[in-house]
Amino acid sequence: MTLVQPPMLTHGGTHPARAFRMMIRDLARGSQGITEGNNLKVRQLATPGAAVRVGDGSSVIRGADWGQGSYTQYNVGDAVVPIAPTGASSRSDLLIQRIEDPEYEGNRNPATDDIGYFQVLPNVSATTMTTPAGMTAIVLARIDIPANTATITDSMVRDLRQIANPRRTRELFTAFPGALDRLTSHDDRWHNWPAAARWNIAVPEWAVNTKILTTVSTLRMDTSFAFAYMQNVFGTIQGQDTTIDDDQGTGIRRSTVIMADNLTLDPVMRGTVQPLYLQTYTSPRAAGNFGVDGGTSLICDVEFTEGVI
Repeated sequence: MTLVQPPMLTHGGTHPARAFRMMIRDLARGSQGITEGNNLKVRQLATPGAAVRVGDGSSVIRGADWGQGSYTQYNVGDAVVPIAPTGASSRSDLLIQRIEDPEYEGNRNPATDDIGYFQVLPNVSATTMTTPAGMTAIVLARIDIPANTATITDSMVRDLRQIANPRRTRELFTAFPGALDRLTSHDDRWHNWPAAARWNIAVPEWAVNTKILTTVSTLRMDTSFAFAYMQNVFGTIQGQDTTIDDDQGTGIRRSTVIMADNLTLDPVMRGTVQPLYLQTYTSPRAAGNFGVDGGTSLICDVEFTEGVI
C-alpha cells in the first residue's frame, strides 16, 4: 500500500476520513474497547422488563480491515436495547456495539442512518466471549436467559467489556530504620512490625487492582533459630504470608525477605488514602529474634491498574 497523502495535519491539504480513523487507531495503540472502567455498562432496566440498558460512556472500535482505522463513539444516558423472550429452551444473546461503515460493508447512509449502534446477536453459544470474526464491533455483554423468560435481570447479564487502554500508575516507596528495632516476642501473634515499614498510599479513583512488592533487605536475626510469617496489609486487605525460616545458628545473620501480592481493591478504597504496612507473626516454636537497623532497607513497589466496574 502506498502512503496516504497528505500527512496529518498538513495545512491546505484535504484529508480522507480514513486518515482520521488511522490517527484514532494510532493514538489507541491499536487497541479497542471501552474508554474507562465504568463505561457502557449493561444492566437491567430500572423496573426489569424485556430489555436491558447500556449506560454512559465511550469506546474505540477497531475496523475489521487493518487500513480501515478505528472509530470512536460515545453514549449519553441509558440506551434501551430490547431482548426477545425465550420459549421452552434457554438462550444466550450477545450484546455488541457495532460500526457499519458503508465504505467497507452494508449500505447505510451516514446522513440518515445510524452507523454506530447497539446490536443483539441472538442464540449464540453459552460460552461466547467475543464478537464474530470480520465484524467491526466490540462485545459488551452476554445475556444468558432461562427458558420461558421475558424479564431480564442483572443475574442474567455476563459483563464482557474490556478497556482499550487501562490506566496504570506505579510508585516506589522506601524507608530506612534510624536505629535498631527488635522483635523479641514469641507469642503466637501478629505484630505491626517493623514500625518503619508504613506508608500512606493514595488510591486512584479508577483503580480496581493493585500489585504490591515489598522487600526487607538485610533483615537481622539473632539469639537462636528463627521462624515467623510476614505479610503486606493494605487498608483492611491482608496479603499472603511469606515464611521466614532460619536455622543458621545463634549468631547475628542477615537475610532478604520479599512479599508479593496481587490484590482486588474494595470499591470504597478508590479515591482515598490508605495505610500500607507490614505485620509479622512470631512463632513460639523458635526462640530467635528479628531486627531492622541502619543497615536495613525497606522498599515497597506499588502499582495500580484499571478494570471494568
